[in-house]
Amino acid sequence: MTNPEAQQQARQPVPEAEPQAESQERSHTRPEARSEDPSESAAGVPSDADAQVRAEADAEAETEATARLERAVRAAEQALIEFEIAVETFRIEVENFSRLHHQRLGPMYSRLDELDALIAEAVAARTGDPEDIRKAREARGLVLPMPKVEELFHGWLDSDGLSPEGAAMLTERPVQPPPRVRPSEEARRIYRELARKAHPDLAEDGAERERRGEFIVRVNAAYAAGDEERLKALAEEWAAGPPPPERRWSRSEELYARLEWLAERKEMLAQVAAELESGAIGAMIKMAPEDPDGLLDEIAEQLLAKVAEKENQLAELVR
Repeated sequence: MTNPEAQQQARQPVPEAEPQAESQERSHTRPEARSEDPSESAAGVPSDADAQVRAEADAEAETEATARLERAVRAAEQALIEFEIAVETFRIEVENFSRLHHQRLGPMYSRLDELDALIAEAVAARTGDPEDIRKAREARGLVLPMPKVEELFHGWLDSDGLSPEGAAMLTERPVQPPPRVRPSEEARRIYRELARKAHPDLAEDGAERERRGEFIVRVNAAYAAGDEERLKALAEEWAAGPPPPERRWSRSEELYARLEWLAERKEMLAQVAAELESGAIGAMIKMAPEDPDGLLDEIAEQLLAKVAEKENQLAELVR
């Protein structure tokens, strides 16, 4: 037995499928599920917001790098200060020890030089040999007092300082003043023109007034010497205008320059310390850093023994 409703549904026509082109067209007209990022353009170029984020990140990185440089500079400055203190302390020790060495041992060294001269003179008196006489003169020359300043400079230096004759000899300049210079007409013209253009009273600020003042000093010197070529060069320099302002250094550049200066300063101090240590007094202090006075006593005993030995040698020669 059949169902009338089922038979009726079976007789109804089946709807045909939509054409493919129409389906694709509708699919293009439907909005896509993926939404575009409003921060990017169709070409994928970053927006202003992205550029600002990157700029802020770069600025933060630069700030951190500058902070590290500043910490390095402060550490280098503290290290240099400590090094300078050490070098200066050692220099003072060398100076004090040298003074003490001279006070305590100087007379003994002088006595030894005197004894050497007396012994050489006694030998020369006995032998009459020209070579012994020459050695005696050399030994005596070592103990002669130093000439006075006036004698050393043969009268060139007096109580008022270097005499005009002495100054002339040392500077290779004539004693008499140079002849009067008469600038040429062209030099006069250039000078007057420069004086009118570059006069300091024409400046509008202090820096410009100072620049003009220094320039006019050079102009006056060239005019006084009658140097026409120099005046022409100065005229060209003024026509070229002031030099461009120096570029201001960034904070990082200043810090790098400071580090370089600190390194050069430390190298210079290291050289000073090396020279102090390599000297005779510095070597003595390094031999007995804990008891330099004891070292002086030891050296004094050795010198006294040498003095006694040479005095006995001299006594044998003069018998």
